[in-house]
Amino acid sequence: MTEYTKGLHEVADHVWGWLAPDGSWGWSNAGLIEGDRASFLVDTLFDLPLTAEMLAAMSEITDRSPITDALNTHANGDHCYGNQLLAPEVRIHATPLCRHEIHDVPPAMLHQLTTTDLGPELTPYVRRMFGAFDFSDITLREPDAGFETEATVTAGGREVRLVPLGPAHTGGDAVAYVPDAGVVFAGDLLFIGGTPVTWSGDLNGWIAACDTMVGWDPAVVVPGHGPVTDASGVLEVRGYLTHVRDGLDASIRAGWSWQEAADRIDLGPYARLPDSERIVITAYNVYRTRGVDQDESSVMDLVVQMSAWLRGRDAALS
Repeated sequence: MTEYTKGLHEVADHVWGWLAPDGSWGWSNAGLIEGDRASFLVDTLFDLPLTAEMLAAMSEITDRSPITDALNTHANGDHCYGNQLLAPEVRIHATPLCRHEIHDVPPAMLHQLTTTDLGPELTPYVRRMFGAFDFSDITLREPDAGFETEATVTAGGREVRLVPLGPAHTGGDAVAYVPDAGVVFAGDLLFIGGTPVTWSGDLNGWIAACDTMVGWDPAVVVPGHGPVTDASGVLEVRGYLTHVRDGLDASIRAGWSWQEAADRIDLGPYARLPDSERIVITAYNVYRTRGVDQDESSVMDLVVQMSAWLRGRDAALS
């Protein structure tokens, strides 16, 4: 299996994954598929310096096989904020919902969040999440082309299947499947070694997306975060999602609020996963998608709740 170290790794014949340990908040993976004198890029990164570093590392390949097309697997900034560094002629593909959601959290919001004093408890938490990234001078470039059903893009004679599998992690998730290599670039449908989070998607849809990917029996799966895996990694994530879905559905039946559900849920074997406070966001969005009455929470509200959840968990363990 591919070593989980920072940089470009060939995961199959003329297919590379860009890996960014440790895979926590903002440290995302990307990919490159080379055909005959043309290449296909899967995702950009969270800021311009990181994206420039990645593109420079790919230059030995892209000098002979320039990037002609790219995919944004979804609208989270760590998979699209670097779009502006792609050449104007590169055609960026995404689902229609991704193209809509890409404006929900603009770079300026994260820049303000990481440069403002939010108090003695929240400031360290936010800066631990996002303080390593530079959100200044980012001009958000939208995807150029939308696809609602599976589409095939040919890069130098090599087929890349773009498959919409949302709503799941977000509303507009998609994956890139390279059938001749048995490689799937899963975006944030996969967090390997970390806690998945449902921002604006649906857990049932996410579980179905995992089933779809397993059905392809891929030899290699490059997750959005974490080390390279195969179908077994997809099943591990599916196990977390099923466990959380069943726990939150039980909380709804018990009449608990989403905050109570996030505090009381037994995460079982998944309790020690890094970034486990993400259950706060998932609980909020599961209740929303189930149509349970609740107050509207902003991104900042949810960050505050996650910080408080983490302090409560740490206090309980001490």
